[in-house]
Formats: sequence, structure tokens, C-alpha cells
Amino acid sequence: MGMWVWVVIAFVGVYTFAKCVRIVPQKQVFITERLGKYNKTRHAGLHVLMPFLDRVTYKHSLKEQAIDVPPQQCITKDNITVEVDGILYMQIMDPVKASYGIGNYLFATTQLAQTTMRSEMGKLELDRSFEERTHINAAIVEAVDKASDPWGIKVTRYEIKNISPPQSIRDAMEKQMRAEREKRAMIASSEGERQAKINRAEGDKQEAIAKSEGEKMKRINEAEGRSKEILMVAEAQAKGIQSVATSIMERGGAEAVNMQLAQQYLTAFGNLAKTNNTMIVPADLANVAGVLKAVTSVVKEVK
Repeated sequence: MGMWVWVVIAFVGVYTFAKCVRIVPQKQVFITERLGKYNKTRHAGLHVLMPFLDRVTYKHSLKEQAIDVPPQQCITKDNITVEVDGILYMQIMDPVKASYGIGNYLFATTQLAQTTMRSEMGKLELDRSFEERTHINAAIVEAVDKASDPWGIKVTRYEIKNISPPQSIRDAMEKQMRAEREKRAMIASSEGERQAKINRAEGDKQEAIAKSEGEKMKRINEAEGRSKEILMVAEAQAKGIQSVATSIMERGGAEAVNMQLAQQYLTAFGNLAKTNNTMIVPADLANVAGVLKAVTSVVKEVK
């Protein structure tokens, strides 16, 4: 019988020791009470409690927590009912306030996020609510963080997951977006046609200018060519005349010119005389000699 008593005593001692020794994991805190009153905040490590006097009443995680905010019905400024849900990120900064400042801080912060969401959505029209998500998130974080400060809670951020309007509104929005896309497509097409016409007109203009410039240069070149040709012919004739004049001034030059003129005259007269196998004979053959005499006199005058 005595043996069983010692066994019971040993069992009670081991159980008591096990209940008095507590190991707190990393990033967690235990709140202990002594005789029903707050005693100490136990951080990560090994802690020994007073047997039968101390007990662990609250356990908190110091990690950042993500709380799913359930979907809720919100009425926008233009009286459209939408369903909105989100995620609230928070962290315990003061475990004592989180334990004794409020009964359930998770439920309280979730409800506060929902009420703030309804308030913010009521300030905006449906179209703007999709664009102002960042503003709504910031407003919810500010409101919930301010209200949860006495609870030892720090709200880091809030993110809206979905904004779901009724099916009829979604159909109307889809039609509106389709019409807007068609409008943008028509505008883009008309702008393209307009730009194409402008480009073609500019191309035609540049082509006409290029053609006129080419024609201008062509005419200038032809005119320059003709002027150079005339100048060269004139210079050649002048040189030829000068050479003839020089030859006439030399000894025997006049007689050679007279001989050349007489030969050319007779050759030309012979060609004129032969027409349709008919010989044309001048009435006065002495005219030939007269012509030669006139030419000779001209040469003498020049000399």
C-alpha cells in the first residue's frame, strides 16, 4: 500500500513539474496570470511557473496575420448593389492589450473592415469604384488601424479581392465596353485613312516638285548645250574667216581665192543646169565672167 502512495506522489510531482515548465516558441508570447490577475508576458524561451498559482491564459502569435474578410453587400453612390470581399493584414504589437483590451480582436477588426468598406463604397459611383481601389484600401487601413490601436493591433494593409456587381450591370458594362472598343476602332481606322491620304498627297506633291525640278534642269542643260554649240560654231566660223582673211593677205592668196570661187560657181552652176535631164543654159554666157569679175573685185577690196 505504501508503494502505491509513493507512485501517486511521484506522478503528481512529475505532472506538477510539467505544468510549471513552459517552452514558448519563437515569434509567440504567453500571457500568464497569478491568482486570476495578470502576472507576466512570457516571450520565446523556457519559463518556470509557480505551481498552483500561475497559469497561461492567452497565447498570441507575433507574426503578421492575413484575415479573410467575407463578401458583403455594398451600395454605391449611384444606388447599385455590389458584393465586395478582401484580405486584412494585421500584427499584434502589444500582447497585453490584445488579451485584455477586447474579447476577440480578429472578429472586431474584421467587422470594422466591413463597415468601413461599406462607408467608402457609398462615397463612390460604380465606375469609379474599380479605379479607386488603392484609395479605398488606404482609407480602410487608416480607419481600422486607428480604431484597433487600444487593442494593441497594427493594421499593415488591406487588399480588395473582388468587386462583383449584379449580372444585369455586368451585361450593361460589357455592352458599353464593346461600344467603346468599336468607337475606338472606328476612330483609329479613320485616323489611318486620313494619314494615308495626307501621305499620298505629300508623295504626289514631292513627285511633282521632283519632276518639275528635273524638267527645269533638263531645259537649263539643253539651253546651255545649245548656247555652247552656237558659241562653238560662231568661234569656228570666226576662226575660219580669220584664217581665210589671213590667207588672202598673203602672197598669191587672192588668186587662190578667186580660183576657188570660180570652181565653186561652176560646180554649182553645173548642178543647177541638170534638172530632169534638161540642160539650162543662160542667155548670156558672159554673165559667168561678170560674176567672177565681181567676186574678184570683192576679194581685192578685202585685201
